[in-house]
Amino acid sequence: MFFGRKANGRDDEDMEVDGNDPFGSFTSFNMNGFPRDGHSGQQRRKQDPPIIHELRVTLEEVFQGCTKKMKISRKRLNPDGRTMRTEDKILTIEIKRGWKEGTKITFPREGDESPNTIPADIVFVIKDKPHPHFRREGSNIVYPVRVSLRQSLCGCSVTVSSIDGKTSHMKITDVIKPGMRKIVAGQGLPLPKNPEQRGDLVVEFDVNFPETLPGNAKDVLKRHLPT
Repeated sequence: MFFGRKANGRDDEDMEVDGNDPFGSFTSFNMNGFPRDGHSGQQRRKQDPPIIHELRVTLEEVFQGCTKKMKISRKRLNPDGRTMRTEDKILTIEIKRGWKEGTKITFPREGDESPNTIPADIVFVIKDKPHPHFRREGSNIVYPVRVSLRQSLCGCSVTVSSIDGKTSHMKITDVIKPGMRKIVAGQGLPLPKNPEQRGDLVVEFDVNFPETLPGNAKDVLKRHLPT
């Protein structure tokens, strides 16, 4: 169905080359000088549209790389060229480290056979599974952190986790605004074209504002906060 081992969707061994007809790319002519269809009397077969499936992966699988095995059932022509049989096949997909969401993996002509059409390509499209702690932005990993209003104004220390399970402590002395970001370089996902290098871990802050404030707290804030 899908991807081979190369990012362009097929290996060299998957390429289909007809080496039997050295003039297959030329238009032939009859004796009167008019073009002649080399498949005279036969209807030229068209390929069925590609069959597209989502292939959901976790961010941990993208970080480490993994192998997926997908079972497909398709119709195949019997030797008589008319009757059909159902055949199962296991397709193996090598998920490379750092592959981006939307990466396509193509298995040429693995769809149903029929007497009059060329089997469809089967295409898998990489789709990220939702993660409880992170989200992906390209090769960067975003780690949301929620702080209180007091922490946002007075500073705080937060514990930050990365996709490989490591933790670090980040001390914040600046005023934290909602949506503020801090970068931990090199702690994101592997870069697809250079897996030895990694994107960044992006710590994104959200501020938990209280629903209400007691009157004395409001008075204190009015006295000490700039207008």
